[in-house]
Formats: sequence, structure tokens, C-alpha cells
Amino acid sequence: MEKNIQVEEYRYCRADVIVGCFVTDIVALSIIVACGATLFVKGIRIESAKDAALALAPLAGKYASILFAVGLANASLFAASILPLATAYSVCEGMGWESGIDRNFRTAPHFFWLYTGIIVLGAMFVLFPHAPLILIMYLSQVANGILLPFVLVFMLKLINDRALMGDYVNTKAFNAIAWTTTFVMIALTIILVIVTLFPTLPRLIGLA
Repeated sequence: MEKNIQVEEYRYCRADVIVGCFVTDIVALSIIVACGATLFVKGIRIESAKDAALALAPLAGKYASILFAVGLANASLFAASILPLATAYSVCEGMGWESGIDRNFRTAPHFFWLYTGIIVLGAMFVLFPHAPLILIMYLSQVANGILLPFVLVFMLKLINDRALMGDYVNTKAFNAIAWTTTFVMIALTIILVIVTLFPTLPRLIGLA
């Protein structure tokens, strides 16, 4: 009975991941296109949260700061609750520690201390006086992008381990998509590192 429940949950989790990938990529692409067609062409640089709010003025007028504040608060609350929770789950599962929000500090101390510690540490960073919030967000996304290829490689090795996954190993089609995505991410990460270390290189080879 327990095995059947886990299999049913696996189907829902897989569908959730696939739909989530499409939604997040579409949103990210929309942000890139919108910013490229508006802010970039006018030479507007976002250096602080204030700049981001003012950039919305042509769209939202005097309510630009309120619109930005609501959007930032929404994103921050989601990030503050979901990302530390996912990290705590991942670390505890990898280490073999008890985890779950249905437990408590006594039955799952590692899980709850990790979850609490990450939230407190994140709050300390963003509440620090005059903290460069835009830079912090930017660097966190850069770090995420650099680490992602390594995570993808290990995830693909796990999902293709028949001893672990049984009949639910990746199909050839999913493997083709996943490995192609992984190699593209690795290539983009290498390019990002090279351009960061040698900012004039694209101009020298005629790419900028």
C-alpha cells in the first residue's frame, strides 16, 4: 500500500516539475525581453531597489513604488519560506537525518536548525544597513547558475540508477533532453566565467 502511494505521488511530482520548468522559463524569458526592449535600449541601469521602482514609473505612474514593493515582498516571502525549506530537506535527506515539517525540534533537530539558521542568516544579510540588495540578488542568481550544472549531473546519475529507481528510470527521450540541457548549462557557465574574468574578450573577438 505504501509503495503504491509513493508511486502515485511520484507521478504528481514529475508533472509538477515539468509544468514548473515551462512556467519559470517563460516568465524568465518574458523578463529578459521586457527589460531588453525598455531599460536596455534607453541605457537605464538598475543599481538599487529604488531604481527598479522608478523604472516602472512609465507603466504605473505614481503607484510604481507600491507596485514594486508588493512584487518584491511577494517574491521575498516565497523565497524566504520555500528555498530554506527545500535546502533543509535536501541536506537532511543526503545525510540520512530525520526531516519533515510535521515533526519538531526534538524529533528532527537537524532539519529544523538548518531551516531556522538559513532564514536567520538570510535576514541578517538583507537587513544589514545599506545592504546592496540588487547586488545580493544578482550574485545569488549567478552562484545558482554556476552550481546548477553540477547538481544536474548528479541528479541525472541518480535518476538513471536502476537499483535506486527501478522501473522509473529516465526514458531515452527524457535523457536526451536532460543531458542536452546540462551540456548547454555547462557551456553557458564556462562562458560566464570567461567573460567575467576577461570582460574585454567579447569585443576583441567581435561579439560585442
